[in-house]
Amino acid sequence: MAETTYFAQECPTCGRSLHIRVEYLGRQVVCQHCRGPLLAQDPAISGAPPSESSLRLLQRAEELLERVDRKSHPR
Repeated sequence: MAETTYFAQECPTCGRSLHIRVEYLGRQVVCQHCRGPLLAQDPAISGAPPSESSLRLLQRAEELLERVDRKSHPR
């Protein structure tokens, strides 16, 4: 069974910490607590300008997916 990788992000509406799947990065999602809409983005890169942010978002997603792959298929 494949493991799912999550990242933590705070809901801008209710302030709760959410665990969001990596594959939802860059997508509009809804908080499961308050139903507030938010853009799924890794807080480690949220301060970057939009053009740089998009590239860093993809790089961060790739890093997280590689980490999962290494755990699933150790050498």
